[in-house]
Amino acid sequence: MKNILLAFAFVFACANVSTAQSVIGTWKTIDDEDGVEKSHIDIYEENGKIYGKVVKLLEGATATHCENCEGDLKGAPITGMVILKDLEAKEDYYEDGEILDPASGKIYSCWIQLESADKLKVRGFLGFSVLGRTQYWYRVK
Repeated sequence: MKNILLAFAFVFACANVSTAQSVIGTWKTIDDEDGVEKSHIDIYEENGKIYGKVVKLLEGATATHCENCEGDLKGAPITGMVILKDLEAKEDYYEDGEILDPASGKIYSCWIQLESADKLKVRGFLGFSVLGRTQYWYRVK
């Protein structure tokens, strides 16, 4: 009986691991200040880190170019722009990355975490995580 219970527990644990959700995919951004849908972001992995690129601007987007950005990004089209960079996997979240706000041109420290299979918590901040903003992005199906 003990062996049967152990086998059942092992199968259950393996099933949970195989169904674990990933942040990889396309996500719809919703502005935390006005609640308007702004864009679709393709989140992908490259060299063991997580990145996110704007693949589509939605009707609620107020700008098409990053006028407030600095350097090479100044005036660049937002579509195709990598706005999420260098996030590293931890236990159940990703941290130590950066996120660019194309509206302000500012770059913030960032961490992300799946709230559910289709809801992603995105936190941008300066210095300490408590000094920032949180947005929720939703998986595009």
